[in-house]
Amino acid sequence: MTIKKVAVAGAAAVAVLFGSMAADAETRVTYKSAKSTSSYYQMAVQIAEAVKRGTGGDMILTVEESQGSVQNVKEAAVRPGNYVFTTPPVLVKLAQGGKKMFEPKNAKFDEIRGLFPIPSLTMHFVVRADSGIKTFADLAGKSYLIGKGSFGAREAEKYFELFGVKDQVKLVDVELNAAVAALKNKQVDGFATAGSYPAPNVMEAAAGTAIHLISMTDDQVKESKRTKLTIPAGTYPGVDQDTTTTSLPVLAYTTTGMSDDAAYTLTKAYWEEKARMGKDNKWWNAVSPEMLAPMAGAGTLHPGALKYYAEANVNVPDGLK
Repeated sequence: MTIKKVAVAGAAAVAVLFGSMAADAETRVTYKSAKSTSSYYQMAVQIAEAVKRGTGGDMILTVEESQGSVQNVKEAAVRPGNYVFTTPPVLVKLAQGGKKMFEPKNAKFDEIRGLFPIPSLTMHFVVRADSGIKTFADLAGKSYLIGKGSFGAREAEKYFELFGVKDQVKLVDVELNAAVAALKNKQVDGFATAGSYPAPNVMEAAAGTAIHLISMTDDQVKESKRTKLTIPAGTYPGVDQDTTTTSLPVLAYTTTGMSDDAAYTLTKAYWEEKARMGKDNKWWNAVSPEMLAPMAGAGTLHPGALKYYAEANVNVPDGLK
Protein backbone atom coordinates (compact mmCIF):
# COMPACT_ATOMS: atom_id res chain seq x y z
CA MET A 1 0.00 0.00 0.00
CA THR A 2 1.35 3.44 -0.87
CA ILE A 3 1.90 6.16 1.71
CA LYS A 4 -0.96 8.18 0.18
CA LYS A 5 -3.37 5.25 0.45
CA VAL A 6 -2.30 4.62 4.04
CA ALA A 7 -2.96 8.27 4.90
CA VAL A 8 -6.43 8.17 3.33
CA ALA A 9 -7.28 4.91 5.09
CA GLY A 10 -6.05 6.35 8.38
CA ALA A 11 -8.15 9.46 7.96
CA ALA A 12 -11.22 7.36 7.20
CA ALA A 13 -10.66 5.26 10.29
CA VAL A 14 -10.35 8.41 12.43
CA ALA A 15 -13.57 9.78 10.94
CA VAL A 16 -15.42 6.55 11.71
CA LEU A 17 -13.99 6.55 15.24
CA PHE A 18 -15.05 10.14 15.98
CA GLY A 19 -18.44 9.55 14.35
CA SER A 20 -18.95 6.56 16.61
CA MET A 21 -17.87 8.56 19.66
CA ALA A 22 -20.32 11.35 18.77
CA ALA A 23 -23.13 8.83 18.41
CA ASP A 24 -22.24 7.32 21.78
CA ALA A 25 -22.24 10.77 23.40
CA GLU A 26 -25.78 11.49 22.20
CA THR A 27 -28.44 10.35 24.67
CA ARG A 28 -31.70 9.22 23.10
CA VAL A 29 -34.97 9.25 25.03
CA THR A 30 -38.40 7.91 24.09
CA TYR A 31 -41.14 10.32 25.19
CA LYS A 32 -44.58 8.68 25.27
CA SER A 33 -47.20 11.39 25.15
CA ALA A 34 -50.83 11.43 23.98
CA LYS A 35 -52.93 11.33 20.82
CA SER A 36 -51.32 13.28 17.98
CA THR A 37 -54.36 15.58 17.79
CA SER A 38 -54.13 16.64 21.45
CA SER A 39 -52.47 19.64 23.05
CA TYR A 40 -50.34 17.25 25.12
CA TYR A 41 -48.76 15.88 21.96
CA GLN A 42 -47.95 19.47 20.96
CA MET A 43 -46.35 19.95 24.37
CA ALA A 44 -44.25 16.82 23.88
CA VAL A 45 -42.92 18.17 20.59
CA GLN A 46 -42.13 21.49 22.28
CA ILE A 47 -40.28 19.70 25.10
CA ALA A 48 -38.30 17.66 22.57
CA GLU A 49 -37.24 20.83 20.74
CA ALA A 50 -36.40 22.58 24.02
CA VAL A 51 -34.28 19.71 25.35
CA LYS A 52 -32.37 19.42 22.10
CA ARG A 53 -31.72 23.17 22.21
CA GLY A 54 -30.89 23.18 25.91
CA THR A 55 -28.39 20.34 25.64
CA GLY A 56 -26.82 21.46 22.38
CA GLY A 57 -28.10 18.30 20.71
CA ASP A 58 -26.57 15.97 23.30
CA MET A 59 -30.03 14.65 24.23
CA ILE A 60 -32.65 13.77 21.62
CA LEU A 61 -36.27 13.01 22.50
CA THR A 62 -38.33 10.89 20.12
CA VAL A 63 -42.03 11.61 20.67
CA GLU A 64 -44.40 8.66 20.45
CA GLU A 65 -48.16 8.92 20.11
CA SER A 66 -50.25 7.24 22.80
CA GLN A 67 -53.87 6.28 23.28
CA GLY A 68 -53.83 7.61 26.83
CA SER A 69 -52.21 7.73 30.25
CA VAL A 70 -53.17 4.17 31.23
CA GLN A 71 -51.25 2.81 28.24
CA ASN A 72 -48.30 5.04 29.12
CA VAL A 73 -48.11 3.64 32.65
CA LYS A 74 -48.54 0.02 31.56
CA GLU A 75 -45.66 0.32 29.09
CA ALA A 76 -43.37 1.44 31.91
CA ALA A 77 -43.28 -2.20 33.01
CA VAL A 78 -41.83 -3.39 29.70
CA ARG A 79 -39.92 -0.47 28.24
CA PRO A 80 -36.16 -0.57 28.87
CA GLY A 81 -33.75 2.33 29.29
CA ASN A 82 -34.70 5.94 28.70
CA TYR A 83 -38.48 5.71 28.63
CA VAL A 84 -40.34 8.89 29.67
CA PHE A 85 -44.11 9.14 29.82
CA THR A 86 -46.81 11.52 31.01
CA THR A 87 -49.70 10.69 33.32
CA PRO A 88 -51.70 12.01 36.27
CA PRO A 89 -50.00 10.86 39.52
CA VAL A 90 -53.17 9.05 40.59
CA LEU A 91 -52.57 6.39 37.91
CA VAL A 92 -49.03 5.77 39.14
CA LYS A 93 -50.44 5.35 42.64
CA LEU A 94 -52.99 2.81 41.34
CA ALA A 95 -50.29 0.95 39.39
CA GLN A 96 -47.95 0.73 42.34
CA GLY A 97 -50.85 -0.52 44.46
CA GLY A 98 -51.95 -3.05 41.82
CA LYS A 99 -55.48 -1.66 41.78
CA LYS A 100 -58.28 -1.35 39.19
CA MET A 101 -56.91 -1.45 35.63
CA PHE A 102 -53.46 -2.40 36.97
CA GLU A 103 -54.58 -5.57 38.74
CA PRO A 104 -52.76 -7.90 39.30
CA LYS A 105 -49.76 -5.78 40.26
CA ASN A 106 -46.58 -5.86 38.18
CA ALA A 107 -43.53 -5.38 40.42
CA LYS A 108 -41.93 -3.27 37.68
CA PHE A 109 -44.33 -0.43 38.53
CA ASP A 110 -42.36 0.10 41.74
CA GLU A 111 -39.48 1.27 39.54
CA ILE A 112 -41.41 4.33 38.26
CA ARG A 113 -39.77 7.62 39.22
CA GLY A 114 -40.91 11.24 38.77
CA LEU A 115 -39.17 13.99 36.81
CA PHE A 116 -41.18 17.22 36.44
CA PRO A 117 -44.72 18.62 36.12
CA ILE A 118 -46.27 19.72 32.84
CA PRO A 119 -49.46 21.81 32.34
CA SER A 120 -52.44 20.38 34.23
CA LEU A 121 -55.71 19.14 32.77
CA THR A 122 -57.90 22.15 33.58
CA MET A 123 -61.70 22.06 33.60
CA HIS A 124 -63.39 24.76 31.50
CA PHE A 125 -67.13 25.31 31.68
CA VAL A 126 -67.75 27.57 28.69
CA VAL A 127 -71.05 29.36 28.01
CA ARG A 128 -72.19 32.01 25.56
CA ALA A 129 -72.14 35.41 27.25
CA ASP A 130 -75.70 36.09 26.03
CA SER A 131 -77.03 32.90 27.65
CA GLY A 132 -77.30 34.57 31.06
CA ILE A 133 -75.49 31.63 32.68
CA LYS A 134 -73.23 32.70 35.55
CA THR A 135 -73.34 29.71 37.92
CA PHE A 136 -73.95 25.96 37.72
CA ALA A 137 -77.49 26.50 39.00
CA ASP A 138 -78.15 28.63 35.91
CA LEU A 139 -77.52 25.59 33.69
CA ALA A 140 -80.97 24.24 34.56
CA GLY A 141 -83.01 23.96 31.37
CA LYS A 142 -80.01 24.83 29.17
CA SER A 143 -78.46 22.72 26.40
CA TYR A 144 -74.88 21.72 27.12
CA LEU A 145 -72.26 19.68 25.30
CA ILE A 146 -69.67 17.63 27.20
CA GLY A 147 -68.45 15.19 24.53
CA LYS A 148 -68.09 11.44 24.98
CA GLY A 149 -65.80 9.25 27.02
CA SER A 150 -63.14 11.85 27.81
CA PHE A 151 -61.82 12.93 31.20
CA GLY A 152 -63.60 16.27 30.72
CA ALA A 153 -66.93 14.56 30.00
CA ARG A 154 -66.66 12.36 33.08
CA GLU A 155 -65.72 15.31 35.27
CA ALA A 156 -68.56 17.47 33.94
CA GLU A 157 -71.14 14.77 34.65
CA LYS A 158 -69.71 14.28 38.13
CA TYR A 159 -69.91 17.99 38.89
CA PHE A 160 -73.46 18.33 37.57
CA GLU A 161 -74.49 15.56 39.97
CA LEU A 162 -72.54 17.02 42.89
CA PHE A 163 -74.01 20.47 42.35
CA GLY A 164 -77.60 19.26 41.95
CA VAL A 165 -78.26 20.00 38.28
CA LYS A 166 -77.65 16.62 36.64
CA ASP A 167 -81.31 15.98 35.82
CA GLN A 168 -81.93 19.58 34.73
CA VAL A 169 -79.20 20.07 32.12
CA LYS A 170 -80.04 19.06 28.54
CA LEU A 171 -76.90 17.17 27.51
CA VAL A 172 -76.24 17.20 23.76
CA ASP A 173 -74.94 13.81 22.63
CA VAL A 174 -72.29 14.75 20.06
CA GLU A 175 -68.49 14.68 19.97
CA LEU A 176 -66.54 17.50 21.59
CA ASN A 177 -64.97 18.54 18.28
CA ALA A 178 -68.40 19.87 17.28
CA ALA A 179 -68.65 22.10 20.34
CA VAL A 180 -67.25 25.35 18.95
CA ALA A 181 -69.45 25.34 15.85
CA ALA A 182 -72.51 24.39 17.92
CA LEU A 183 -71.84 27.24 20.35
CA LYS A 184 -71.35 29.82 17.60
CA ASN A 185 -74.49 28.64 15.79
CA LYS A 186 -76.46 28.83 19.08
CA GLN A 187 -77.28 25.13 18.94
CA VAL A 188 -75.97 24.80 22.50
CA ASP A 189 -75.62 27.24 25.37
CA GLY A 190 -72.17 26.01 26.29
CA PHE A 191 -69.70 23.16 26.51
CA ALA A 192 -67.26 21.59 28.97
CA THR A 193 -63.70 20.74 28.08
CA ALA A 194 -60.55 19.71 29.92
CA GLY A 195 -57.15 20.83 28.72
CA SER A 196 -54.21 22.96 29.65
CA TYR A 197 -54.99 26.64 29.51
CA PRO A 198 -55.23 28.50 27.25
CA ALA A 199 -57.15 25.65 25.64
CA PRO A 200 -57.19 25.87 21.81
CA ASN A 201 -60.90 25.07 21.49
CA VAL A 202 -61.84 27.72 24.07
CA MET A 203 -59.67 30.27 22.25
CA GLU A 204 -61.45 29.33 19.02
CA ALA A 205 -64.84 29.72 20.68
CA ALA A 206 -63.90 33.16 22.00
CA ALA A 207 -62.91 34.32 18.53
CA GLY A 208 -65.97 36.17 17.25
CA THR A 209 -68.29 34.93 20.00
CA ALA A 210 -68.61 36.51 23.45
CA ILE A 211 -68.09 33.79 26.06
CA HIS A 212 -68.13 33.44 29.83
CA LEU A 213 -66.44 30.82 32.03
CA ILE A 214 -68.38 29.48 35.01
CA SER A 215 -66.35 30.01 38.17
CA MET A 216 -66.55 27.52 41.01
CA THR A 217 -66.98 28.37 44.68
CA ASP A 218 -64.49 27.12 47.27
CA ASP A 219 -67.13 24.69 48.55
CA GLN A 220 -67.65 23.30 45.05
CA VAL A 221 -63.90 22.83 44.60
CA LYS A 222 -63.80 20.98 47.91
CA GLU A 223 -66.71 18.75 46.85
CA SER A 224 -64.93 17.87 43.61
CA LYS A 225 -61.87 16.55 45.50
CA ARG A 226 -59.68 17.97 42.75
CA THR A 227 -56.89 20.54 42.83
CA LYS A 228 -58.00 24.19 42.85
CA LEU A 229 -56.71 26.28 39.95
CA THR A 230 -57.26 29.87 38.87
CA ILE A 231 -57.40 30.79 35.20
CA PRO A 232 -56.16 34.40 35.18
CA ALA A 233 -58.31 37.23 33.82
CA GLY A 234 -57.41 37.98 30.22
CA THR A 235 -56.42 34.42 29.36
CA TYR A 236 -59.34 34.33 26.91
CA PRO A 237 -60.72 37.28 24.92
CA GLY A 238 -63.61 38.93 26.76
CA VAL A 239 -63.11 36.97 30.00
CA ASP A 240 -61.92 39.82 32.18
CA GLN A 241 -62.10 38.18 35.60
CA ASP A 242 -60.24 35.32 37.26
CA THR A 243 -61.99 31.97 36.97
CA THR A 244 -61.80 29.46 39.81
CA THR A 245 -61.88 25.89 38.56
CA THR A 246 -60.30 22.49 39.14
CA SER A 247 -57.42 20.63 37.60
CA LEU A 248 -55.84 17.21 37.42
CA PRO A 249 -52.05 17.42 37.71
CA VAL A 250 -50.03 15.77 34.93
CA LEU A 251 -46.37 14.90 35.32
CA ALA A 252 -43.52 13.39 33.38
CA TYR A 253 -42.21 10.11 34.76
CA THR A 254 -39.47 7.64 33.90
CA THR A 255 -38.13 4.47 35.53
CA THR A 256 -34.98 3.39 37.33
CA GLY A 257 -33.84 2.23 33.89
CA MET A 258 -32.82 5.83 33.18
CA SER A 259 -29.39 6.79 34.51
CA ASP A 260 -28.96 9.52 37.10
CA ASP A 261 -27.00 11.61 34.58
CA ALA A 262 -29.71 11.35 31.92
CA ALA A 263 -32.51 12.22 34.40
CA TYR A 264 -30.50 15.17 35.68
CA THR A 265 -29.76 16.47 32.17
CA LEU A 266 -33.38 16.12 31.04
CA THR A 267 -34.84 17.78 34.14
CA LYS A 268 -32.31 20.62 34.03
CA ALA A 269 -32.89 21.30 30.33
CA TYR A 270 -36.68 21.29 30.82
CA TRP A 271 -36.68 23.90 33.58
CA GLU A 272 -34.02 26.09 31.99
CA GLU A 273 -35.91 26.19 28.68
CA LYS A 274 -39.41 26.57 30.19
CA ALA A 275 -39.41 30.38 30.11
CA ARG A 276 -38.52 30.37 26.43
CA MET A 277 -41.27 27.84 25.71
CA GLY A 278 -43.72 30.09 27.57
CA LYS A 279 -43.05 33.01 25.22
CA ASP A 280 -44.50 31.04 22.32
CA ASN A 281 -47.02 28.88 24.18
CA LYS A 282 -48.58 30.40 27.29
CA TRP A 283 -49.60 27.11 28.88
CA TRP A 284 -45.99 26.69 30.05
CA ASN A 285 -46.28 29.85 32.17
CA ALA A 286 -48.71 28.06 34.48
CA VAL A 287 -46.09 25.45 35.44
CA SER A 288 -44.06 25.93 38.61
CA PRO A 289 -41.95 23.76 40.96
CA GLU A 290 -44.81 23.91 43.47
CA MET A 291 -46.70 21.56 41.14
CA LEU A 292 -44.44 18.74 42.29
CA ALA A 293 -46.51 18.46 45.48
CA PRO A 294 -49.42 16.46 43.93
CA MET A 295 -46.85 13.81 42.96
CA ALA A 296 -46.42 12.90 46.64
CA GLY A 297 -47.93 9.52 47.38
CA ALA A 298 -47.38 8.34 43.81
CA GLY A 299 -43.80 7.17 43.95
CA THR A 300 -40.67 9.24 44.41
CA LEU A 301 -38.54 11.47 42.22
CA HIS A 302 -35.66 10.04 40.20
CA PRO A 303 -32.31 10.64 41.96
CA GLY A 304 -31.09 12.54 38.89
CA ALA A 305 -34.08 14.88 39.09
CA LEU A 306 -33.56 15.31 42.84
CA LYS A 307 -29.97 16.35 42.16
CA TYR A 308 -31.19 19.17 39.90
CA TYR A 309 -33.84 20.35 42.38
CA ALA A 310 -31.24 20.45 45.16
CA GLU A 311 -28.95 22.60 42.99
CA ALA A 312 -31.88 24.88 42.06
CA ASN A 313 -32.92 25.22 45.73
CA VAL A 314 -36.39 23.83 45.00
CA ASN A 315 -38.30 22.76 48.10
CA VAL A 316 -39.15 19.13 47.39
CA PRO A 317 -41.76 17.46 49.65
CA ASP A 318 -40.23 14.78 51.87
CA GLY A 319 -42.52 12.16 50.40
CA LEU A 320 -40.84 12.54 47.01
CA LYS A 321 -37.26 12.00 48.20
